[in-house]
Amino acid sequence: MPSRPSRPRLDDVAARAGVSTASVSLVLRGRPGPSGSTREAVLRAASELGYRPDRTASLLARRRTQLLGVTMDVRSAFHGELLEDLQAAADERGYDVVVSPLTRTRDERRAVESLLDFRCEALLLLGPRLSDAELAALAEEHPVVAIGRRAQAAGVDVVRAADDVGVGLAVEHLAELGHRGIVFVDGPRGPISTLRRQGYRRAMKRLGLAHAALVVAGGDDEESGAAAAEGLRSGGTTAVVAFNDRAALGLLDRLRRDGVDVPGDVSVVGYDDSLIARLATVDLTSVSQLPDAMATAAVEAATQRLDDGRTEPVELVLEPQLVIRGTTSPRGDRTARRGGIRKD
Repeated sequence: MPSRPSRPRLDDVAARAGVSTASVSLVLRGRPGPSGSTREAVLRAASELGYRPDRTASLLARRRTQLLGVTMDVRSAFHGELLEDLQAAADERGYDVVVSPLTRTRDERRAVESLLDFRCEALLLLGPRLSDAELAALAEEHPVVAIGRRAQAAGVDVVRAADDVGVGLAVEHLAELGHRGIVFVDGPRGPISTLRRQGYRRAMKRLGLAHAALVVAGGDDEESGAAAAEGLRSGGTTAVVAFNDRAALGLLDRLRRDGVDVPGDVSVVGYDDSLIARLATVDLTSVSQLPDAMATAAVEAATQRLDDGRTEPVELVLEPQLVIRGTTSPRGDRTARRGGIRKD
Protein backbone atom coordinates (compact mmCIF):
# COMPACT_ATOMS: atom_id res chain seq x y z
CA MET A 1 0.00 0.00 0.00
CA PRO A 2 1.51 3.38 -0.97
CA SER A 3 2.34 5.63 1.95
CA ARG A 4 0.44 8.88 2.42
CA PRO A 5 2.37 11.98 1.33
CA SER A 6 3.78 13.91 4.26
CA ARG A 7 2.21 17.22 5.16
CA PRO A 8 4.21 20.22 3.85
CA ARG A 9 6.18 21.92 6.61
CA LEU A 10 7.40 25.44 7.16
CA ASP A 11 10.92 24.60 5.92
CA ASP A 12 9.43 23.12 2.71
CA VAL A 13 7.82 26.46 1.97
CA ALA A 14 11.08 28.24 2.80
CA ALA A 15 13.03 25.98 0.41
CA ARG A 16 10.53 26.49 -2.43
CA ALA A 17 10.50 30.28 -1.94
CA GLY A 18 14.29 30.51 -1.44
CA VAL A 19 14.03 32.38 1.87
CA SER A 20 14.57 31.62 5.55
CA THR A 21 11.99 29.87 7.73
CA ALA A 22 11.89 32.99 9.88
CA SER A 23 10.76 35.03 6.88
CA VAL A 24 8.12 32.45 6.04
CA SER A 25 6.82 32.57 9.58
CA LEU A 26 6.58 36.36 9.52
CA VAL A 27 4.75 36.39 6.20
CA LEU A 28 2.22 33.72 7.15
CA ARG A 29 1.48 35.47 10.44
CA GLY A 30 1.06 38.82 8.69
CA ARG A 31 3.94 40.42 10.61
CA PRO A 32 6.01 43.35 9.29
CA GLY A 33 9.59 42.90 8.06
CA PRO A 34 9.75 40.91 4.81
CA SER A 35 9.78 42.80 1.51
CA GLY A 36 6.94 42.72 -0.95
CA SER A 37 8.76 40.31 -3.26
CA THR A 38 9.49 37.97 -0.35
CA ARG A 39 5.87 37.99 0.69
CA GLU A 40 4.76 37.19 -2.85
CA ALA A 41 7.26 34.33 -3.14
CA VAL A 42 6.24 32.83 0.20
CA LEU A 43 2.52 32.98 -0.49
CA ARG A 44 3.01 31.47 -3.95
CA ALA A 45 5.14 28.64 -2.53
CA ALA A 46 2.63 27.94 0.23
CA SER A 47 -0.20 27.78 -2.29
CA GLU A 48 1.71 25.46 -4.64
CA LEU A 49 2.63 23.09 -1.83
CA GLY A 50 -0.83 23.19 -0.25
CA TYR A 51 0.70 24.30 3.04
CA ARG A 52 -1.57 24.81 6.03
CA PRO A 53 -0.22 26.19 9.30
CA ASP A 54 -0.05 23.64 12.12
CA ARG A 55 -2.63 25.23 14.40
CA THR A 56 -2.04 22.71 17.18
CA ALA A 57 1.70 23.34 17.34
CA SER A 58 1.15 27.09 17.32
CA LEU A 59 -1.37 26.94 20.14
CA LEU A 60 0.79 24.62 22.21
CA ALA A 61 3.69 27.02 21.82
CA ARG A 62 1.44 29.66 23.36
CA ARG A 63 0.26 27.14 25.97
CA ARG A 64 -3.27 27.44 24.54
CA THR A 65 -5.50 24.93 22.78
CA GLN A 66 -8.57 27.12 22.06
CA LEU A 67 -10.69 24.05 22.85
CA LEU A 68 -13.97 24.12 24.76
CA GLY A 69 -14.96 20.76 26.21
CA VAL A 70 -18.65 19.80 26.13
CA THR A 71 -20.35 16.89 27.88
CA MET A 72 -23.70 15.77 26.49
CA ASP A 73 -26.18 12.93 26.82
CA VAL A 74 -26.28 11.22 23.42
CA ARG A 75 -29.91 10.21 24.05
CA SER A 76 -31.09 13.81 24.44
CA ALA A 77 -32.43 15.50 21.32
CA PHE A 78 -32.24 18.81 23.15
CA HIS A 79 -28.55 18.33 23.91
CA GLY A 80 -27.92 17.58 20.23
CA GLU A 81 -29.57 20.83 19.19
CA LEU A 82 -27.74 22.75 21.89
CA LEU A 83 -24.41 21.28 20.75
CA GLU A 84 -24.97 22.61 17.23
CA ASP A 85 -25.57 26.10 18.64
CA LEU A 86 -22.50 25.82 20.91
CA GLN A 87 -20.30 24.96 17.94
CA ALA A 88 -21.60 27.95 15.99
CA ALA A 89 -20.98 30.29 18.93
CA ALA A 90 -17.47 28.86 19.46
CA ASP A 91 -16.62 29.30 15.77
CA GLU A 92 -17.49 32.99 15.98
CA ARG A 93 -14.96 33.42 18.80
CA GLY A 94 -12.10 31.44 17.27
CA TYR A 95 -12.59 28.38 19.46
CA ASP A 96 -13.34 24.77 18.65
CA VAL A 97 -15.45 22.23 20.52
CA VAL A 98 -14.51 18.78 21.79
CA VAL A 99 -17.48 16.58 22.69
CA SER A 100 -17.40 13.87 25.34
CA PRO A 101 -20.62 11.81 25.40
CA LEU A 102 -22.53 10.34 28.30
CA THR A 103 -23.86 6.87 27.54
CA ARG A 104 -25.26 3.90 29.43
CA THR A 105 -21.71 2.76 30.18
CA ARG A 106 -19.93 6.13 30.37
CA ASP A 107 -20.78 8.47 33.23
CA GLU A 108 -20.24 12.20 33.61
CA ARG A 109 -17.03 11.92 35.61
CA ARG A 110 -15.36 9.84 32.91
CA ALA A 111 -16.62 12.21 30.23
CA VAL A 112 -15.05 15.17 32.04
CA GLU A 113 -11.75 13.32 32.50
CA SER A 114 -11.55 12.74 28.75
CA LEU A 115 -12.03 16.44 28.04
CA LEU A 116 -9.25 17.32 30.45
CA ASP A 117 -7.00 14.74 28.76
CA PHE A 118 -7.56 16.65 25.50
CA ARG A 119 -6.36 19.81 27.29
CA CYS A 120 -9.68 21.63 26.90
CA GLU A 121 -9.39 25.11 28.37
CA ALA A 122 -12.96 25.32 29.67
CA LEU A 123 -15.75 22.85 30.44
CA LEU A 124 -19.31 23.42 29.21
CA LEU A 125 -21.47 20.83 30.96
CA LEU A 126 -24.97 20.21 29.58
CA GLY A 127 -27.44 19.50 32.36
CA PRO A 128 -24.69 18.31 34.74
CA ARG A 129 -25.61 15.92 37.53
CA LEU A 130 -22.34 16.34 39.39
CA SER A 131 -22.73 17.70 42.90
CA ASP A 132 -22.05 21.35 43.64
CA ALA A 133 -18.89 20.28 45.50
CA GLU A 134 -17.63 18.38 42.45
CA LEU A 135 -18.38 21.32 40.16
CA ALA A 136 -16.57 23.71 42.51
CA ALA A 137 -13.53 21.40 42.57
CA LEU A 138 -13.38 21.41 38.76
CA ALA A 139 -13.73 25.22 38.71
CA GLU A 140 -10.60 25.56 40.85
CA GLU A 141 -8.55 24.37 37.86
CA HIS A 142 -10.62 25.30 34.78
CA PRO A 143 -13.49 27.61 33.84
CA VAL A 144 -16.74 25.65 34.23
CA VAL A 145 -20.15 26.59 32.82
CA ALA A 146 -23.16 24.62 34.03
CA ILE A 147 -25.76 24.80 31.26
CA GLY A 148 -29.42 24.13 31.89
CA ARG A 149 -29.39 23.62 35.64
CA ARG A 150 -29.20 25.64 38.80
CA ALA A 151 -25.90 25.33 40.72
CA GLN A 152 -24.52 26.92 43.85
CA ALA A 153 -20.89 26.03 43.36
CA ALA A 154 -18.04 28.46 43.99
CA GLY A 155 -16.45 29.74 40.80
CA VAL A 156 -18.96 28.07 38.45
CA ASP A 157 -20.83 30.09 35.82
CA VAL A 158 -24.46 29.14 35.22
CA VAL A 159 -26.57 29.59 32.10
CA ARG A 160 -30.07 28.17 32.34
CA ALA A 161 -33.71 28.70 31.63
CA ALA A 162 -36.10 29.51 34.48
CA ASP A 163 -37.49 25.96 34.53
CA ASP A 164 -40.01 26.70 37.25
CA VAL A 165 -41.36 29.59 35.19
CA GLY A 166 -41.51 27.40 32.09
CA VAL A 167 -43.59 24.72 33.77
CA GLY A 168 -45.75 27.48 35.23
CA LEU A 169 -46.48 28.73 31.70
CA ALA A 170 -47.61 25.24 30.72
CA VAL A 171 -49.91 24.91 33.74
CA GLU A 172 -51.40 28.38 33.19
CA HIS A 173 -52.05 27.57 29.52
CA LEU A 174 -53.91 24.39 30.46
CA ALA A 175 -55.90 26.14 33.18
CA GLU A 176 -56.97 28.82 30.72
CA LEU A 177 -58.28 26.03 28.50
CA GLY A 178 -60.54 24.90 31.34
CA HIS A 179 -58.45 22.04 32.71
CA ARG A 180 -58.40 21.40 36.43
CA GLY A 181 -57.06 17.85 36.70
CA ILE A 182 -53.55 18.80 35.60
CA VAL A 183 -50.87 16.20 36.39
CA PHE A 184 -47.09 16.59 36.35
CA VAL A 185 -44.98 13.63 35.16
CA ASP A 186 -41.75 13.96 37.11
CA GLY A 187 -38.21 13.50 35.81
CA PRO A 188 -35.15 11.66 37.16
CA ARG A 189 -33.63 12.64 40.49
CA GLY A 190 -31.65 15.86 40.29
CA PRO A 191 -31.82 19.66 40.46
CA ILE A 192 -33.54 20.10 37.09
CA SER A 193 -36.44 17.84 38.07
CA THR A 194 -36.68 19.52 41.46
CA LEU A 195 -37.05 23.00 39.96
CA ARG A 196 -39.63 21.92 37.40
CA ARG A 197 -41.63 20.09 40.06
CA GLN A 198 -41.55 23.19 42.24
CA GLY A 199 -42.76 25.28 39.33
CA TYR A 200 -45.71 22.93 38.84
CA ARG A 201 -46.76 23.01 42.48
CA ARG A 202 -46.41 26.78 42.75
CA ALA A 203 -48.47 27.32 39.62
CA MET A 204 -51.21 24.98 40.81
CA LYS A 205 -51.32 26.81 44.15
CA ARG A 206 -51.35 30.22 42.46
CA LEU A 207 -54.31 29.14 40.33
CA GLY A 208 -56.24 27.77 43.30
CA LEU A 209 -55.71 24.18 42.20
CA ALA A 210 -53.37 22.98 44.95
CA HIS A 211 -55.97 20.43 46.09
CA ALA A 212 -55.84 18.79 42.64
CA ALA A 213 -52.04 18.75 42.26
CA LEU A 214 -50.63 15.31 41.46
CA VAL A 215 -47.01 14.40 40.70
CA VAL A 216 -46.56 11.02 38.99
CA ALA A 217 -43.18 9.25 38.97
CA GLY A 218 -41.55 9.41 35.55
CA GLY A 219 -38.14 9.98 34.00
CA ASP A 220 -36.43 11.48 30.97
CA ASP A 221 -37.14 8.93 28.23
CA GLU A 222 -40.03 7.45 26.26
CA GLU A 223 -40.27 4.32 28.41
CA SER A 224 -40.75 6.34 31.60
CA GLY A 225 -43.41 8.48 29.92
CA ALA A 226 -45.30 5.39 28.79
CA ALA A 227 -45.08 3.90 32.28
CA ALA A 228 -46.40 7.15 33.78
CA ALA A 229 -49.57 6.76 31.73
CA GLU A 230 -50.54 3.91 34.07
CA GLY A 231 -50.72 6.40 36.93
CA LEU A 232 -53.33 8.46 35.09
CA ARG A 233 -55.98 5.75 34.91
CA SER A 234 -57.67 6.69 38.16
CA GLY A 235 -59.79 9.27 36.37
CA GLY A 236 -60.09 13.03 36.67
CA THR A 237 -56.94 13.75 34.66
CA THR A 238 -57.61 15.95 31.65
CA ALA A 239 -54.13 17.43 31.09
CA VAL A 240 -50.51 16.43 31.66
CA VAL A 241 -47.22 18.34 31.78
CA ALA A 242 -44.25 16.02 31.19
CA PHE A 243 -40.69 16.53 32.42
CA ASN A 244 -39.36 16.66 28.83
CA ASP A 245 -40.39 15.97 25.24
CA ARG A 246 -39.13 12.38 25.26
CA ALA A 247 -41.28 11.50 28.25
CA ALA A 248 -44.20 13.31 26.61
CA LEU A 249 -43.70 11.27 23.42
CA GLY A 250 -43.87 7.99 25.34
CA LEU A 251 -46.95 9.23 27.16
CA LEU A 252 -48.64 10.23 23.91
CA ASP A 253 -47.93 6.85 22.34
CA ARG A 254 -49.37 4.90 25.27
CA LEU A 255 -52.45 7.10 25.57
CA ARG A 256 -53.27 6.77 21.89
CA ARG A 257 -52.68 3.01 21.93
CA ASP A 258 -55.16 2.82 24.80
CA GLY A 259 -57.76 4.70 22.77
CA VAL A 260 -57.40 8.01 24.60
CA ASP A 261 -57.88 10.98 22.29
CA VAL A 262 -55.16 13.66 22.50
CA PRO A 263 -56.06 16.47 22.96
CA GLY A 264 -59.78 15.70 23.00
CA ASP A 265 -59.68 13.62 26.18
CA VAL A 266 -56.27 14.58 27.57
CA SER A 267 -54.04 17.53 26.64
CA VAL A 268 -50.27 17.00 26.83
CA VAL A 269 -47.39 19.48 27.17
CA GLY A 270 -43.70 18.60 26.90
CA TYR A 271 -40.55 20.51 27.76
CA ASP A 272 -37.52 21.49 25.59
CA ASP A 273 -39.32 22.19 22.29
CA SER A 274 -36.97 19.68 20.66
CA LEU A 275 -36.98 18.59 17.03
CA ILE A 276 -39.27 15.74 18.10
CA ALA A 277 -41.92 18.20 19.26
CA ARG A 278 -41.83 20.03 15.94
CA LEU A 279 -42.48 16.96 13.78
CA ALA A 280 -45.82 17.27 12.04
CA THR A 281 -46.78 13.78 13.20
CA VAL A 282 -46.13 14.75 16.84
CA ASP A 283 -47.08 18.46 16.88
CA LEU A 284 -46.38 18.69 20.60
CA THR A 285 -47.07 21.77 22.67
CA SER A 286 -43.81 22.33 24.52
CA VAL A 287 -41.72 24.79 26.52
CA SER A 288 -38.68 26.19 24.72
CA GLN A 289 -35.45 26.89 26.63
CA LEU A 290 -34.13 29.09 23.78
CA PRO A 291 -31.06 26.93 23.00
CA ASP A 292 -29.49 29.47 20.63
CA ALA A 293 -29.41 32.19 23.29
CA MET A 294 -28.32 29.66 25.92
CA ALA A 295 -25.39 28.46 23.80
CA THR A 296 -24.23 31.98 22.95
CA ALA A 297 -24.30 33.01 26.60
CA ALA A 298 -22.43 29.88 27.70
CA VAL A 299 -19.61 30.34 25.20
CA GLU A 300 -19.37 34.02 26.11
CA ALA A 301 -19.09 33.11 29.79
CA ALA A 302 -16.24 30.68 29.11
CA THR A 303 -14.30 32.93 26.74
CA GLN A 304 -14.66 35.95 29.03
CA ARG A 305 -12.76 34.00 31.66
CA LEU A 306 -10.16 32.73 29.18
CA ASP A 307 -9.59 35.89 27.15
CA ASP A 308 -10.67 38.75 29.39
CA GLY A 309 -9.58 37.42 32.78
CA ARG A 310 -13.00 37.64 34.41
CA THR A 311 -13.01 35.89 37.80
CA GLU A 312 -16.40 36.68 39.33
CA PRO A 313 -18.99 33.97 38.61
CA VAL A 314 -22.11 34.86 36.66
CA GLU A 315 -25.59 33.34 36.46
CA LEU A 316 -27.78 34.09 33.46
CA VAL A 317 -31.40 32.95 33.71
CA LEU A 318 -33.34 33.01 30.44
CA GLU A 319 -37.12 33.37 30.28
CA PRO A 320 -38.56 30.29 28.51
CA GLN A 321 -41.37 30.38 25.99
CA LEU A 322 -44.43 28.19 25.58
CA VAL A 323 -44.89 26.98 22.00
CA ILE A 324 -48.51 25.96 21.46
CA ARG A 325 -49.25 23.19 18.97
CA GLY A 326 -51.82 20.46 18.48
CA THR A 327 -51.63 18.41 21.68
CA THR A 328 -53.53 20.92 23.81
CA SER A 329 -57.11 22.12 23.42
CA PRO A 330 -60.01 23.28 25.61
CA ARG A 331 -61.21 20.61 28.00
CA GLY A 332 -63.44 18.10 26.23
CA ASP A 333 -63.00 19.77 22.81
CA ARG A 334 -62.13 17.17 20.17
CA THR A 335 -61.88 19.65 17.33
CA ALA A 336 -60.08 22.79 18.54
CA ARG A 337 -56.46 23.36 17.56
CA ARG A 338 -54.31 26.35 18.39
CA GLY A 339 -50.86 27.48 17.36
CA GLY A 340 -48.27 30.11 18.14
CA ILE A 341 -45.83 31.19 20.81
CA ARG A 342 -46.72 32.53 24.20
CA LYS A 343 -43.93 34.53 25.84
CA ASP A 344 -45.56 35.89 28.99
